[in-house]
Amino acid sequence: MLHASVSVDPAFRVGPVRRRTFGSFVEHLGRCVYTGIHDPEAPSADEDGFRRDVIDLTRELGISTVRYPGGNFVSGYRWEDGIGPVADRPRRLDLAWHSTEPNIVGVDEFMKWSAKSGTEPMMAVNLGTRGIQEALDLLEYCNVPGGTHWSDLRRANGAEDPYRIRMWCLGNEMDGPWQVGARTADEYGRLAARTASAMRMVDPGIELVACGSSASMMPTFGEWERTVLGHTHEQVDYISAHAYYFEEDGDLGSFLASSVDMDHFIESVVAAADLVRAQKKEKKRIHLSFDEWNVWYQKRADSKPPTGDDWPVAPVLLEDRYNVADAVVVGSLLISLLRRTDRVHAASLAQLVNVIAPIMTEPGGRAWRQTTFHPFAQASNLAHGDVLRLAIDAPEYETARFGGVPVIDAVATRDPESGEVVIFAVNRSTTDEVALDVDLRAVPGLRVLGATSLSNPDHTWSATADDDASVAPVANTTASVADGRASALLPPVSWNVIRLGR
Repeated sequence: MLHASVSVDPAFRVGPVRRRTFGSFVEHLGRCVYTGIHDPEAPSADEDGFRRDVIDLTRELGISTVRYPGGNFVSGYRWEDGIGPVADRPRRLDLAWHSTEPNIVGVDEFMKWSAKSGTEPMMAVNLGTRGIQEALDLLEYCNVPGGTHWSDLRRANGAEDPYRIRMWCLGNEMDGPWQVGARTADEYGRLAARTASAMRMVDPGIELVACGSSASMMPTFGEWERTVLGHTHEQVDYISAHAYYFEEDGDLGSFLASSVDMDHFIESVVAAADLVRAQKKEKKRIHLSFDEWNVWYQKRADSKPPTGDDWPVAPVLLEDRYNVADAVVVGSLLISLLRRTDRVHAASLAQLVNVIAPIMTEPGGRAWRQTTFHPFAQASNLAHGDVLRLAIDAPEYETARFGGVPVIDAVATRDPESGEVVIFAVNRSTTDEVALDVDLRAVPGLRVLGATSLSNPDHTWSATADDDASVAPVANTTASVADGRASALLPPVSWNVIRLGR
């Protein structure tokens, strides 16, 4: 057995728990929209064709914001195609995913779904094939009360009140050669700055996200952020970050340490943003919108779009089936995002349904939870108040990608009103149980309110529609408190939550 210790102290406050950290992403990709959130043939479908079971699971998951409609899809999207009578809407080729977009679901439908699911919309504008005017038109349609062409058209389409969408993404992954309308950092930076300035003329209260580099391994990374923020620092509030992780060549140890890369990624983007701030002698800080992150097995066959003359509607794409190890990694990435709540002010798990998602559906049939559903739901529903940085002392194990990595990673939150402390921890060891010792002397008088672990002797176990409960988090009965210290045994390859209160 291995031994590790952490110290909890309210003085080590990083910042508040931000609800927008627990956002998600709905893109017109694969079955995310059609047979995902919208499926009139499903037994659970409501009067608008939305799946009630998916709405219920979205609420259970604790989703705060939902980024829409992309993603790669947005760089070729004509938003006007998705408004007005459905029978009159055109079918279009989607170049991003080599599919046909029927435009059955558009802005108004998504906003109905957002209201039903209790989520905040985060809208993206097309800066790939389009530009300033189209972004202004969409903003007018969504946020202006009435008396203009686009706002009155929204009212005629059944939405009397403006949507008042606050968060807007200025394009998507514009340095990616796969992106329709990809641009250089200078080209994009100038366009994003002009678009942002014009949009603020319509609605000064909106919050704007500039595109960061599409991945930290891109040759443009770092210099892209510096150049783009050089143009947009005065106009935007956030810079985006995107990262995906997967187990490669059976290297489970490195995979379980994926958050080491995320930590470095966050530090690098923060450094680039702060460099521009210093150069411009600005007081304003640019924060991160980590609006795409997840485990994604990009080399699998079902991640390859159709080709040739095959342009299907809602094909099966990116439908990864997640196992226990994947769930532990998702938990560890959440720990990283929480730990940098001082600079990560929003995040979006990509995506919500069917496409690399915690929720899966059968067309016209059942919905179920993947293994990755559970760490996200627990963190979203239990993290309140302040994020505390923990002093961690743990043995290391060697990885091929990152060298020596602590077997334990953890973060804590504390609700100042109730005094409740919640510890979120992962055990990365593939072989050993870890005896965790928690120093609580700075927060006296606590007892265990509950403790759970998600693990399995077979870390490759995956959920199905027939069984999505066998590896749900179960009570960890080893957790206890005595003499100002808590203790618990954490199984190998596990996600763990310990709730402490009075």
